[in-house]
Amino acid sequence: MNKGREFALRIKENIGQVIVGKDETISLLLTALISGGHVLLLDMPGTGKTKLAKSLAKSLDLDFGRIQFTPDLLPSDILGLNYFSQKEGEFVFRKGPIFTSILLADEINRATPRTQSSLLESMEEHQVTIDGETRKLGDPFFVIATENPIETAGTYPLPEAQTDRFFMVLEMGYPSKEEEVKILSRFSLSDPLDTLESASVKEDLEEMRKEAGKVYVHPDILDYMASITARTREKDGMGISTRGTLALMRGAKAWAMLEGYDYVTVSHVKKVAPHILSHRLGIDIKRGRKEILSILSSLPAPTEEWGKRQ
Repeated sequence: MNKGREFALRIKENIGQVIVGKDETISLLLTALISGGHVLLLDMPGTGKTKLAKSLAKSLDLDFGRIQFTPDLLPSDILGLNYFSQKEGEFVFRKGPIFTSILLADEINRATPRTQSSLLESMEEHQVTIDGETRKLGDPFFVIATENPIETAGTYPLPEAQTDRFFMVLEMGYPSKEEEVKILSRFSLSDPLDTLESASVKEDLEEMRKEAGKVYVHPDILDYMASITARTREKDGMGISTRGTLALMRGAKAWAMLEGYDYVTVSHVKKVAPHILSHRLGIDIKRGRKEILSILSSLPAPTEEWGKRQ
């Protein structure tokens, strides 16, 4: 079995001991993680976002941290701070919760724009600067931020420029009735997360990133991806930037690799495009998704599949 597909199946099976019926969401999270991006999860409270993030961290044997964003949260509460230690007789740096591998930023839109920016800048630069001293964050460093799409009172919506820093926007959605019965049965005696074992090591993730980098993209597929983003700029010249097109290419390569392919097809591009592009249009994300899906349905696509390098 292909390394990428075997890795994806192993992680999904392991997380599936805790999370029911979210295989595609898990695959998309892995796609973003392998691509070096971050994810914004739009969903109602109680849909399993925290358990999903914890299960992912445990399955990959990575450190996990969680920050509950509130209006009084300060940048130092995230990044850390220098304080004077009486014992040491000097200033000592106390690391903030951002110094972890997988970070759940819960209800990010409840914090002030200044506090939001402190996290988002660190996400892009993979480092923090405090009192003029720069400290590198770990590798991997993967942020899963959440927003409640319904409740707006007391929130500070992420500016468009900040939202663009997320590689993907996903929605988990409620489980079906059958899935909910399975959840009730699984959690009736204990929480399976408590006994979940790792199914991978850090080196496996590094290998998957290298494998994704090797995935071949035919020139016609590159042209197809560029055509998608170019179409978004036709109305008023304000569409998806080149950064978005590059993200689409990285995401399609990672998704193809996890599906067991060593080359990208049109179906791989169509699968990840709505999640990677919808929030980059400068409009409401749901409207953005409709716009991207409309483009994908109307834009002529290459029909040939390429299994080998030309």
